[in-house]
Amino acid sequence: MPAEIILHHPKGSSVQIMLYGATIVSWRSPSEGRSDPAERLFVSATAITDGSKPVRGGIPVVFPCFGPPTHREHSNLPQHGFARSSTWSWDDVIKDEGGRLSVTLTLAPTAAITALYKRQFHLSFVVTLGEFDLSTELHVKNTSGSTEYPPDSLEFQALFHNYILAPANDVLITPLQNNSYFDKTESTEEGRATAKIETRAGVDVRKFTDSVYENACQNYEVTWPGGGIGIKTANMKDVVVWNPQAEAGSKMGDMEKGGWEKFVCCEPGYVRGFERVAPGMTWVGKQVISVIHAARRHQ
Repeated sequence: MPAEIILHHPKGSSVQIMLYGATIVSWRSPSEGRSDPAERLFVSATAITDGSKPVRGGIPVVFPCFGPPTHREHSNLPQHGFARSSTWSWDDVIKDEGGRLSVTLTLAPTAAITALYKRQFHLSFVVTLGEFDLSTELHVKNTSGSTEYPPDSLEFQALFHNYILAPANDVLITPLQNNSYFDKTESTEEGRATAKIETRAGVDVRKFTDSVYENACQNYEVTWPGGGIGIKTANMKDVVVWNPQAEAGSKMGDMEKGGWEKFVCCEPGYVRGFERVAPGMTWVGKQVISVIHAARRHQ
C-alpha cells in the first residue's frame, strides 16, 4: 500500500489517510457510552490500494470536475478529475487544546497534471479527528498571477465522496424533501437534465440511485435502525446520494460481491455549475461528519 498517515485520538477514535489521492480509507469512532471504536466508512474488499487507480470507498476527494468533464478546460481530465489519483504531500500533525488532531495534505501542479490541466492552483486538505467526529476541509487557492494566461478566475467543481458504512436497504437520508434534484439514472439525456422535486420525507437507496440535489440545506442525517451519521457542511451547496445496487455495482471490477448492500454515498460538494476563485484568492469547502448517538428507528 502507498504511504499513509494514521491519527489516533486519546479517546479511541482513529483515521487512516492514504497520500495517494488524499483518500481517507478508515474512520473508527466509538458511540456515546462505549469505549470500543467502530468503523464508519465502507471500503470494498476488492478495492485497488496500490496507487494504480482511485480507491473504491472511504472518502475520496473530487477536484476539479465531478463526473465526466464538461468544462472546456477539463476536457483532457478523467472522470472526477485528478485529485483522487495524485500523490499528495503532508505537513506536521497538530494537536489542539481540546485534544483534536489535525493533519494537512497538499497538492500543487505536477508535470503529469500540467500535461492535462493548465491552471495554476494549490490544494490543501485538512483532516481533523475528534472523539466522535471527523472534519475535512478542502482549500483551493488560485495561484495564477494577473499577467499569466489564462488570467481570469479558476473555475472548478469539488466534492467529498463519502462512503458511509450502513445497511443500504434500511438507510434514510434527510432532510431533502421538496428539494430539486437531477436523476442521473434516467435513460435519456433529456431525462437526466430535467429537474425533479423530491417528495420523500426520507430518501432511500433500495434501487439504483444517483441523484444530485441542487442548493440543498448543507446539513444532513444518514440514519438506519440503531445508528446514524450526521453531515454538516459549509460552502458545499449540493449533495449527491448514490448507491449502485446490483444493477450497476455488479459491473464494477473493484466492487466486492454484494458490496452495494453495505454502504450509502452521501456526498456534499459544489457540482451544479462551477465555483470561481479569482487570482490570489482561496475557496474553502468543509464538512463535519459525526456519530449520531441516539438510536434512530424508522417506522
